[in-house]
Amino acid sequence: MTAPATPAPRTVPTPGADAPAPLDRRGLVVGVSAVAVTIVAVFVGSEGLRWFDAALAGYLAGTLFAIFGVAYRYTVWLRRPPTARLNRRGWEAFLRPGRRGRNVAHLPGLLVRNVLLQTFILRRSISRWLAHQLIFWGCVLAVLVTFPLTFGWLHFQSVGQDAQQYQAFVAGIGTFEFASRSVLGWTIFHLLDIAAILVLAGVAIFLGRRLRDPGAIAIERSNDFLALAGLFAVSVTGLMLTVSSLWMEGSFYVFLTNLHALTVILGLLYIPFGKLFHIFQRPANIGIEYYKTEGARGGALDCRSCGKPFASALQIGDLEAILPRLGFDYSLADGDNYQRTCPRCRRRLLTQAQSARVRGFG
Repeated sequence: MTAPATPAPRTVPTPGADAPAPLDRRGLVVGVSAVAVTIVAVFVGSEGLRWFDAALAGYLAGTLFAIFGVAYRYTVWLRRPPTARLNRRGWEAFLRPGRRGRNVAHLPGLLVRNVLLQTFILRRSISRWLAHQLIFWGCVLAVLVTFPLTFGWLHFQSVGQDAQQYQAFVAGIGTFEFASRSVLGWTIFHLLDIAAILVLAGVAIFLGRRLRDPGAIAIERSNDFLALAGLFAVSVTGLMLTVSSLWMEGSFYVFLTNLHALTVILGLLYIPFGKLFHIFQRPANIGIEYYKTEGARGGALDCRSCGKPFASALQIGDLEAILPRLGFDYSLADGDNYQRTCPRCRRRLLTQAQSARVRGFG
């Protein structure tokens, strides 16, 4: 008896597929607009550049490039057929009449679990979750300090004639006062050092896993270490500035300043094009949670082979609609679709097809 072959998808020709893709006009508009808004915010927040430090101009240039790149890529990514469909389905599920209040009430919990605590990683491995948390909160802390300082939104002034008493100003508005030699003062002036230590701890855990875990070694690629190397370089050079000023009497400080600036600017330029871009994609996962809930409410689809339910009818219907737009057609001769086959039956059909191809494995 001949085993049924696993159908191969028919490739649907896409007009102009071999031609280089032109720049996305909407992405350009969004990117340029984001840069323009940032420049205006810098000018206003620094009181007409009064508190903008010209020594940080390189950091600002790198930040503006990163903002343009992230805005452009995010706009293009959001318009891809699969992402656009998920985005639309997520909003439809969130704004579903009769469930809006419940969806809004669930939103804070989803943000905490999926974005802040990243509990989906905890289910895979405690060490991976800890590494992600250390790097995440280290980077968040660094961003909250670095960008306001770079933009001129944050500065400190001594209070009266007391050189040890400072007041923090945000966008020209005076806030709290603190003593520079107090615990609070030491913490404020070393926030970037704390952030660097958190990031380095996370990087160390990731490197240890990638160098020892057989599963990670088997699937790792050459660029998997690039993001870790960048985070390591930024953190180490930043800590060396503190070491130079506190314990080396300022030796090599100018060199270290330039080296640190170079690592930060290169890191900013890398963000739109590398693995760190997923930082901006992750919040979109909130919409997928609502999409999954909506799919579960709509019922599961039965496998065309074994007849057991395996996925939501909403998800499979969207797959059947999107895949042809990407150049793949999984429709079958009998009018059915191969996407309606559960993963277990796909593995079984594939094994049977391979066995029939080589006339048995025995």
